[in-house]
This record gives sequence, C-alpha cells and structure tokens, in this order.
Amino acid sequence: MLNSLYIKNYALIDELNVQFNNGLTIITGETGAGKSILLGGLSLVLGKRADLSQIKTTDEKCIIEATFDVANYNLKPLFKRLDLDYDVQTIIRREILPSGKSRAFINDTPVTLDNLVALSTYLIDIHSQHQTQQLTDDNYQFKVIDALANNHTQLELFSNALREFKTHIKDLKTLEASKAEMIKEYDYNLFLLNELEDANIDNINIENLESQYEELSNVELIGEKLSSAKTILGAEEIGVTEQLSIIKQELSKLSSFGKPYEVLKERIESVAIELDDISTEIDNLEDNLSADPQELQQISDKLQTVNNLFQKHSVSEIEDLIEIRTALKTKVETTDSLDDTILSKKKEIEKVETKLNSLASKIHTNREKVIPVFVSKLETILKDLGMPNAKFKIQLAETETYHTNGKDELQFLFMANKGSNFNELKKSASGGELSRIMLAIKSILAEYIQLPSIMFDEIDTGVSGEISNKMGEIMKQMSQRMQVFTITHLPQIAAKGNSHFKVFKNDIEDVTVTQLKRLDEEERVVEIAQMLGGLDVSDSAMAHAKQLLN
Repeated sequence: MLNSLYIKNYALIDELNVQFNNGLTIITGETGAGKSILLGGLSLVLGKRADLSQIKTTDEKCIIEATFDVANYNLKPLFKRLDLDYDVQTIIRREILPSGKSRAFINDTPVTLDNLVALSTYLIDIHSQHQTQQLTDDNYQFKVIDALANNHTQLELFSNALREFKTHIKDLKTLEASKAEMIKEYDYNLFLLNELEDANIDNINIENLESQYEELSNVELIGEKLSSAKTILGAEEIGVTEQLSIIKQELSKLSSFGKPYEVLKERIESVAIELDDISTEIDNLEDNLSADPQELQQISDKLQTVNNLFQKHSVSEIEDLIEIRTALKTKVETTDSLDDTILSKKKEIEKVETKLNSLASKIHTNREKVIPVFVSKLETILKDLGMPNAKFKIQLAETETYHTNGKDELQFLFMANKGSNFNELKKSASGGELSRIMLAIKSILAEYIQLPSIMFDEIDTGVSGEISNKMGEIMKQMSQRMQVFTITHLPQIAAKGNSHFKVFKNDIEDVTVTQLKRLDEEERVVEIAQMLGGLDVSDSAMAHAKQLLN
C-alpha cells in the first residue's frame, strides 16, 4: 500500500507531504484545482517519462518520493532479479534536474525507468478513462479470466515449455540448413578424404624419399665413382693406402726422438685406420648398389602424389595434410550422422509439444469452468450499476496455434440493451459503460488475487443517484482487501471513504499553488454539503451530508 507521498517543486505544487491509510481514500476538489497534478506526480514515481516543463521553479530540482508497504506482495524474487535491496518499507524517489535530466532510486539504489516500471506495476494501478481501454485488449481479457481460473502455475509452466519448444525449432532449422549445405559439399569432401587416406601419408618421410629417389636415379654414376675411389685407394705402389703405409713406416723411425714425432706417428696411424674403414664402406656400398627401376618408379609416384596434395591444399608439410584429413573426416562423419541428430531433435520437439498440448488443455479447461461464474458475477454487479439489461458472452476457442498464454482465442462480446445483438466490447460499449464494466471486473478480481493499490480517476463520470451510491459500495467492499483511492465529484461516493482529502488552489504571495488537505469530520460534512448544493451551504445540504456520512 501507499504509505506516503512527498512532492516538491512540481507544476503548481510548491511542497507537499501527505500520509495515507489503508481502506478507501477519497480525493475531491473543484475542477482545475490540481487533482491531475497530484496524479501526474504519482505517475512520475511509477516510471512516467519526465518533462522539464513540469518543474515549478526551473532553477531548482523537482522531487517526488513515495513510500510503499510491500509486505504482502511477495516481491522478494522481483527485488532479487532487479538486483535491489528488499525492504518492507520501500521508498521510490524521482528527481528532475534543472538540466532536464531525470534520476530514479529504489531504496537509495539508482535504477533505470524500465526497472522502476517493472516494480511499480505491482504497487499501484492508476485507473483512468485511458486505462479503461485495456478492457478491449486481448491480453488484459486473458489476464482477467486466468486470474479467476487460477492458471498462474500452468501458464508459467506453459511459458517455459514454449520457450524450450521455440529453441528446439530454431535448432532444427539450423540443423536442416546445415544438412542442405553439407550435402552440397559432401561428395567433394568425401573425394578429398579418400584421396588423402589412399595416399597413406602417416608414415611418409619426405627427406628419406627424396634421398632414395636421388640414389636410384644415379646408380650408374654412383657405382662409377665408388669404383674410381676404390682404385685410387687400393692401387699397388701408387695407391693411397700403399703410400700411407710408407709414410707410417718412415714416421715410426722418428717417434723415439721426442714427443712431437710420437704424436705425428699416432695421427698417421689414426688416418690409416679411418682410411681402412672408408675402404670397407666403399666395398659395402658397391656391393649393395643395384639398379631397381620398379622401386624408383614407386618412389617417384609417391613423391608426385604428395607434391600434388601439397599444391591442392596449399600446404608444405605432411602434418598439415594430416590435419586437413582429420577435418574432412569430421565433416563427412557429421554429414553422415546429421540425419540421426535431426531425428533426435524432432523427437525432442514432439516430447515438448505433448507437454505444451497437455498444459494448454488444462489451461483451456480451467478457463471454460470459470467463464460462466465470471459472467454471472459481472452481470449481477452491472445490474446494480444501472445496466440491468447488460449481457456478456465470452467465447473461448481452442486453436492449433501456440500463443504466449496457451492455444486459446478469447473474445468478450457485449450487449447493453434488450433486442440488440452481441458485438465486440470495444464496438458496443460507451465510455461510461466501459468504466462501470472495469469497476465491476476489478471488484471481482479483488476476490481472487492480491491486487496492488488502485486509484480510480473520476470513474464515476456520467453517473449519479443510486448508481453512484452502488459504485461507492463496491469500492468500499474492495477496500476491505486492498487500498483504494478514488477521485470523485459525487457526494454519495465521497461519503463512503475511510479518509478524505481535498485538493485546492491557494494564492500565496501572488503565486498560485496547489495544496492537499486531510479533512476532519466537520470539514468532511462541509465538503460533501458543498458537493451537494454548491459553495453556499444550506442547512438541508448539511443535514443530507451528515446523513450520507452516517
């Protein structure tokens, strides 16, 4: 409930600080006294866009602050979602700076207007002629029926399932698009994969292959050179081996003449040993050397295959080809398994669809059950409100389409007079009738759900007499379950209030300001008497006012 409202430097309000009670609060005042200014200030707290022209004194900031008791509204989850400190006594503050910038705070935490609106929706509902048009909106009509049908839990489950369903549908479309694209590339990818697998590239060493190729390609030249080297080494008398032996003998004779000669002899002996090894290696190479045209061709073919693959895939290393082969294998396998993935996704969709249909059916059944009860209550209240012939027909049709709140389509049909035809509510009800219908619906809703505080802005326009008295009784009954404000021009309604405020203009130092005053019992009698008979209060008007109050 709204505990207090503080307004400073807003429109014609210099400074206003007022405390409110539970129950039914009446606000009255002459036309133009500033009731709309009061509503405008409250609307700013609830998230309405700020306007620099609303500042009374342009070199000072405008402040609007409201305190709400939120103990019974179960708002802790919302505060947590909005990352706000929860307090039973929640303070909302709006500031409009002289620069035109606006700031908003909830419990001293700066917030965006979106977050402010998200919270204020649960705190107070300002009902005016504009809000009456909500009645003709499908979403609002569904909210009314679902509130009475206690569909909250089912709708939440349906919403979660619908979100899951849409995600699966999106995933399926992506998979099917991927499949169509992959099919285009599948044959080519499979060809490239087979080509790489047939090349058997895992154990290829390019350097070894090239060395083998060079050796087999030059086998005659190699044999010739090995033979020549062997001849030079082993020729009698003039061969390198023979000459080295002579040198070794000569140096051996000098080894006893000192360390340098001994070292020289050892070195020539080492050379002789190395030369013997070289000679042996030449023999081995020459023995193993043989022309093999077939092997040469195989190596040549393998080298050509690898080089072609290098060129085709724009790489230069075997490791790169292996990576490409792995990627191609993944693509091919993914395409091969995509049908299974798509089938699995379709099964998931069918499962969620079954759940959605089951929930939609429960929601539909709950709505069907409550509609006759709602129509009966609505017509009964409207009869008391001066619409004895008003009839409602609420059509509920189950469709094959998933909406955000089930699979139903809903239509409120209305007939105001006997002999008329049922027609859409927005086409068949006048503004005054819509106001009374809205009041009736709000009073019914208050029996089923915890509504926020509500402010009726001249909902009684165009009614009088006994009807206005009944409207006051309905608002009085509603105020037993919730906080109700009503701005009214009718004394019959004003007399029903638990508390009564008067909005009036006052000239202070040649400046007109709007003020709000809580009336005591005597002042209430005078105010209601003036509402009955004008400013010149007669004894009969005073007596009538007292009678209304009693």
